[in-house]
Amino acid sequence: MKLKKGDTVLVVIGRDRGKKGKIEHIFEKRGKIQVAGVNIYKRHLKARGENQPGGIIDVVKPLSVAKVALVCPKCNQQTRVGYKILHQTVRDKIAGKEKIRICRKCNEVI
Repeated sequence: MKLKKGDTVLVVIGRDRGKKGKIEHIFEKRGKIQVAGVNIYKRHLKARGENQPGGIIDVVKPLSVAKVALVCPKCNQQTRVGYKILHQTVRDKIAGKEKIRICRKCNEVI
């Protein structure tokens, strides 16, 4: 998944279109994310004794990854995620590659 916890995203499709928020939780297998302040529903709870009163609470439900777009922290535009592979120098004596995420619009590291 190209999105990570803590990224700022913009909702592109749905009733919350245009809202921005940070990713709180990622459900990788289901392809969904939970964004703070987005996709909020009401839940009616029945009273379960004196210490747990009933009432109406707000529940944040997960959103499909296809309905959001990443907002670049540098250029503050909605963008797609690209990848760049940085090769280690011979001087470091580390055989391997490092893969980083980049903004497709401004080519800065996300």
